[in-house]
Amino acid sequence: MALAAAGPAAAQDVAEARGTGGGCITTRPVGPVVRAPGSGIAAAFYWDPTTAYPHGALGDEVEGRMLLVRPEGRGFCDTVPARDGGVFEDTAPRIADVTGDGRAEVVAVSAHPALGARLEVWGYPLGPGEGPSHDLALVAATAPIGTRFRWLAVAGIVDLDGDGRVEIAFVDRPHLARTLRVVRLEGSRLREVAALEGVTNHRFGAPDISGGIRDCGTGPEVVLASGDWSRLLAVRLVGGALLARDLGPWSREAADAASACTG
Repeated sequence: MALAAAGPAAAQDVAEARGTGGGCITTRPVGPVVRAPGSGIAAAFYWDPTTAYPHGALGDEVEGRMLLVRPEGRGFCDTVPARDGGVFEDTAPRIADVTGDGRAEVVAVSAHPALGARLEVWGYPLGPGEGPSHDLALVAATAPIGTRFRWLAVAGIVDLDGDGRVEIAFVDRPHLARTLRVVRLEGSRLREVAALEGVTNHRFGAPDISGGIRDCGTGPEVVLASGDWSRLLAVRLVGGALLARDLGPWSREAADAASACTG
C-alpha cells in the first residue's frame, strides 16, 4: 500500500506507518496512518495483513482485514473487520466530515471476496464514548461492483458544487469501466448525483492514485486522466452534471503540478 492521493481536507496528515500510540494494540499498520488533528478522529489505518484477496491492483497482494479508528482524546481504537471475510483494498482511509454534523467520518474502500469493491463511510452518529450506542458504525455504503477483483479509486471528498453538501468522487473500475462517479450522503445511503465516462486515475499495479481534488481559487475540481492516459483533465460538478476541461497532455509531472495549482 502507498500514500493516499492528496485529499480535500488540508489538515489531514498522511504519515508513513509507524504505529499510533494512544492505547491502540497494534504497532504494525497495513499502509499509512492517517491523522486529522481537531477533526474528532485522531487516527485511522488498516491492519491485519492478509493475501487472501490476491488482486494486486495496488502493486502487491497484501491488504488489511481490519479498519482501526482512534477517536480524539480517547485511549482506545475501535476496530471493524471488512465484511464477509473480505479486505480493505485501498491506499489509506480518509478522514472527512461527510455528514455535515461537525464530526469527522472515515471513508474506506472494502473488497468482498465474490462481489468486489464498495465505498464505505464509518462514523460515530452519537459521538465516541462508552457503550454500544457510541461504537463506530457503518453510516452508509455503495452497492458492491458485483464481481471479484473489481475495484474503485477514490479521487476526493469535498463540496464540489458549492451547495453546502459534501460529495465523494471516485473512479469506478479505473482499469475497465473508467467512470467518474460522484455520490452524496442522503440519510443512510450514498446517492449518485453525477457520472462521467472515459476518465481514470489509476494504472493497474501502481501503489498510488493519480490526481485528486484541487481548488486554484475558482472552486474545487477533480484532476483526472482521460481513459487512454493521453490527456490531463479537470472536472467540475455544475448544475448536477460533470464538465471536463482539457489541461493538456498527461504526464506524472503535469498531473502533480495541476493538483498543486502550479501548472
